Amino acid sequence: MTTRTVQITIDDDLLQVVDKTVSEMNTNRSAFIRQALQLALKRIQIFRLEQQHAAGYALHPVTPGEFDGWESEQVWDAV
Repeated sequence: MTTRTVQITIDDDLLQVVDKTVSEMNTNRSAFIRQALQLALKRIQIFRLEQQHAAGYALHPVTPGEFDGWESEQVWDAV
């Protein structure tokens, strides 16, 4: 994987919290920010999929009785 060095602007208070956190986690700024960006992108992807899912149900709502045949499958035995 190719990596690049980028310059970002960040306010002092946030940088102070990041530096304290990376020190506690025994990592560095770059690794922390990479991980934070990956998490943010994953959350955005999930949000978009949830919107798509909701839009699909809005266009094609569940009809009464549509899933009645699956009710017995929802019962979990207590172990």
